[in-house]
Amino acid sequence: MAQNKISRRLFLSYCGFSVAALGTSSCASGKNVPGKKAAKPNIVFFIADDMLPEMFNCLGEGRGKNLTPNIDRLVSEGVVMMGQHVVSPICTPSRYNCLTGRYASRAVNSGFLHKTKREGGQTVVEWNSFITEKDVTLPKLLQSGGYVTGMVGKDHVADVSGLYNFPDYHADAKDPKIVAKLKENSKKVKKQIRKTGFDYVANVYHNNPNFIGLAELAVQNLDWTVKGGLDFIDENKDKPFFLYFATTVPHGPTEANRSWNADPLITAEGYMAEPLNVLPPRKSIPRRLKKAGLARKDKENLLWLDDSLGALIKKLEQHNLIDNTMIVFFNDHGQNAKGTVYQGGVGNPSIVWKKGGFKCGSVSEAQISNVDFAPTILDYAGVGYSDVEFDGKSFMPVLEGKTDKARDSLYFELGYARGVLKGKWKYIAVRYPSHIENMSIAERQRVLDEYNADRKRRGVEVVNTDPSKPFSHLSAIPGGGHAEYRSTGKYAGYYDRDQLYDLSRDPGEQNNLAGDPKYKNELAEIKNELKKYLDDLPGTFSLDNK
Repeated sequence: MAQNKISRRLFLSYCGFSVAALGTSSCASGKNVPGKKAAKPNIVFFIADDMLPEMFNCLGEGRGKNLTPNIDRLVSEGVVMMGQHVVSPICTPSRYNCLTGRYASRAVNSGFLHKTKREGGQTVVEWNSFITEKDVTLPKLLQSGGYVTGMVGKDHVADVSGLYNFPDYHADAKDPKIVAKLKENSKKVKKQIRKTGFDYVANVYHNNPNFIGLAELAVQNLDWTVKGGLDFIDENKDKPFFLYFATTVPHGPTEANRSWNADPLITAEGYMAEPLNVLPPRKSIPRRLKKAGLARKDKENLLWLDDSLGALIKKLEQHNLIDNTMIVFFNDHGQNAKGTVYQGGVGNPSIVWKKGGFKCGSVSEAQISNVDFAPTILDYAGVGYSDVEFDGKSFMPVLEGKTDKARDSLYFELGYARGVLKGKWKYIAVRYPSHIENMSIAERQRVLDEYNADRKRRGVEVVNTDPSKPFSHLSAIPGGGHAEYRSTGKYAGYYDRDQLYDLSRDPGEQNNLAGDPKYKNELAEIKNELKKYLDDLPGTFSLDNK
């Protein structure tokens, strides 16, 4: 089959690696020992939170700007999936996609179904698509195939109800009554995560630090997350395992005293008795950056994240497991247009690594979706799924060099927008239910005031106070919410109901061709492609122009 057009040497050189130094690495194609049945591979799914393209040395925006030796190792020895896309570019549905292999509009949790009913039957994918115990999930299927499964770090995807909502955001986290409530919440979160298919659950943030309930605990602690991952590997080194390792960085808070240089005793569950010793000392972070000539204030958390990956790799090596482990490094979504289905939100390169690399080469341009991770991982694990209704398709044939094409088109959904990419053509439709389009100014003011009041209570940024501003694609909040405000209205055709882009000539999606008669046939064809997806999905999203 055709190999990737970019040579390994050229790609690594472009990414800033020393080709000579990598000449003796473990990238040569591995061979199985004759007559010996290969053991099931261990799988580590490392999911970062809100990384920017400039944070990757292997992308043009970030080349040579980052001290990330462990991510760079995965790049140099594995394959960068440059055609990777996400279906829904915010954290909850993206995690749902990865762990179920299904589009988030298929969610069956009560909150999602209630929202759909309230919107007149139109599904609205926001931070509301949670995995329930009824869902068929990747970890459940791996369990059936003899794997032990573990989750540590950021959850934000399991359907957890009944959590205690702290009335005083600034309450004392050391108060025995508060500590009891924290433990009670943690117990409920872990119990529900186990029901989604995880045998082991530890050191979990049920939401972003700013939203776990108390200001005092709204800090990052990667040491604590890493400790959970290392313990899981120690406890299960003699079994095939799947570790879902979800960091809370580089997502905010990013201030030094609330992230890499915060009190190391603070966790999402309260205070530890003593600090952990699982990562390089935090005080060494600025020193190492300065030595590398990268002493900038926005680089510390990224090096801290890379140290976390390095700790997992080191543990795998200590137990002689690294040769039989696959590592997926995935960023939950694109950041340049978060909260939209423009390419800056859905385009999101990932890295897949195993000893010996992959036959497809060091970089693949094959267009894949994050719903494709589940069937791909199951294929490598040797676990069947013929009776499972995945939206995802395995890209194992791409990795193994059997094809350089995975999909004919890609589907996107978020909030009140839907999109499809086929060939060079990208189509986006934006539709609001009538009760939102016709919302009174009084109702707009009420919605905005409620949203901003909660943000003020938590001491986080308020981005709009004008109720007359138009809604974003993601949420029915005037002017858009905080997550998407940097993208809201920033594209020339942002507020157009129908948008058609020729990505070969307009990769920035600034020239909407939907109203140009010359492209009538192309518009009709790609709208029909989107309709095929919508006809197979729940909800009443209409492509009519009325």
